[in-house]
Amino acid sequence: MRIKCPICGARDRREFYYVGDAMALARPDADADAAVWDDYIHNRDNPAGMTRDLWYHESGCSAWIVVTRSTVTHEISKVELASKVAGKMTGAPV
Repeated sequence: MRIKCPICGARDRREFYYVGDAMALARPDADADAAVWDDYIHNRDNPAGMTRDLWYHESGCSAWIVVTRSTVTHEISKVELASKVAGKMTGAPV
């Protein structure tokens, strides 16, 4: 699988470190109750289909990126810098 880093261009997937669901960018408010934080930390969907994943360009420019891809085919439809996505995350599915 090749990932097109917004900074470096297309690179082999081995240059990147998979972090998990990009919903991690939709962090609850600091004063949210324990149930909200418990859900945020421990509960993740595991869909067959389109997902938004958080990746770190470990062997490259050190960028944090959000990759929209199919978990079935691994086809990548979009790659964005996480810093541009974080402000738009609302907890809604892809």
